Amino acid sequence: MRLNRFLARAGVASRRAADDLIKAGRVTVNGERGELNTFVASRDVVEVDGERVGKQELSYVLLHKPLGVVTTASDPQGRPTVVDLVAGDTRIVPVGRLDVDTSGALLLTNDGDLAHRLAHPRYGVEKTYVADVQGDLTTAAVAILAEGVELEDGVTAPARARQLGRARVELVLHEGRNRQVRRMCEAVGFPVVRLRRTGYAGLGVGGLEPGTSRPLERGEVEALRRLVGL
Repeated sequence: MRLNRFLARAGVASRRAADDLIKAGRVTVNGERGELNTFVASRDVVEVDGERVGKQELSYVLLHKPLGVVTTASDPQGRPTVVDLVAGDTRIVPVGRLDVDTSGALLLTNDGDLAHRLAHPRYGVEKTYVADVQGDLTTAAVAILAEGVELEDGVTAPARARQLGRARVELVLHEGRNRQVRRMCEAVGFPVVRLRRTGYAGLGVGGLEPGTSRPLERGEVEALRRLVGL
């Protein structure tokens, strides 16, 4: 496998951060400086800053992210992160992002290939949100949310939208723009006051209290891999 993938699988860093380590000359393979196009075989010895690294077992965890927690592995401001909430010795990182003021389903893994495809717009992974908004929703606003909303970065793709109450709407998206649901709702005149992601790629947080997590079952992992063609 390619060197950056090996480092990500070993839990050293994300692929992008691994590229930076390689460019900085901090990675060697069999004593030779690694390059971005270096491939690693099973018997090769890989070292970072002189310390040998090896593959970790693949791990997949579903977290019910609570409010006030940032979706990063570390935070310079010292805020709690989603990685802090997941116990275990294996280094896993979040797939995609959830805003600090959004709660709900978040997948963490060290399977770089799966994480890359799940987060890539090409695969249109389904994400389900429930938003509580200001004001009494109208059928016209819900229809616009479904058809596509004009935002500063272009019209949103068609989505499934369903009104759940006087001021509550469920949106099923296949895009992942920054703060997309909040911007969509504000654009149709109904700012969000509370936002939850209730489903991600077919995974829901039913039975998980905010801040708790569980490992994925084998069948769930296989379904995710099929979903993105792995």
